[in-house]
Amino acid sequence: MSSLIPAAFRSMDAAIVRGELIVREGRDDKEFHFQRWVQARLGEAGINHDDPGRNSYPDLTLVNAPEGIEVKGLATPGRDASFDGNSQVARPTHNGRTIYYAFGRYPASPEGNNFPVVDLVIVPGSFLNADDAYEHKNTSTRGFGSYGDILLRDRKMYVMPTPVALLEGVEGTRTLLLPAGDDPGGGFVQVGEVARVEVEDVMTGYSFDFATNQLSATYRENPTAGRQHHFRAWRIARSEGPGAEVTMSNSVTPSA
Repeated sequence: MSSLIPAAFRSMDAAIVRGELIVREGRDDKEFHFQRWVQARLGEAGINHDDPGRNSYPDLTLVNAPEGIEVKGLATPGRDASFDGNSQVARPTHNGRTIYYAFGRYPASPEGNNFPVVDLVIVPGSFLNADDAYEHKNTSTRGFGSYGDILLRDRKMYVMPTPVALLEGVEGTRTLLLPAGDDPGGGFVQVGEVARVEVEDVMTGYSFDFATNQLSATYRENPTAGRQHHFRAWRIARSEGPGAEVTMSNSVTPSA
């Protein structure tokens, strides 16, 4: 089955070019306005998805392909180098679906409730984290406090870097990143190849000391340390050219 992500990206790219604005329902609408914009673009492309739930992961599960899109809107200027994944760490797949992340930046202080998408980057979950084995669980234990009857919930918050921080050449434009072996099809032009490299040691656990308020992590040797995960960056081919080349911001160069 072919991926629907290139068609989804093409629809979003076209909407940005023609000036399709994000519509905010009010100043309290801080979380879902960009998600609705993405949903509208999927609808225009004829890509069906299940209705999103407040805590569903990914936000949008596609119906006609085993894929899902997690949507992240980022205000700019502002905090756009990292994002909160809450208790869901990024991963390549989830429940049999390949996961993609759609990052869209928008003006931090628009005058009204309609404003543009400044730039767009869609990346596979494997670009943010290649580990597909770890299954997150929020757990709890009883016995905390002077009377021993307080429940302690271990609810994690994963904070991950965004493509804006990881990549050069993606600001102010639209970019689709795919695993190096994936071809988006006709109408796209490649604008770079990047790689992420696995670390020497991976975190295996942590502990918290209530007396000192110190968090301590434990690590083990990574059996796949040094493995490179390659990705290619694509844009829609246009007469004015493809725009800036995409590279890793820390000057990581893929090996041949």
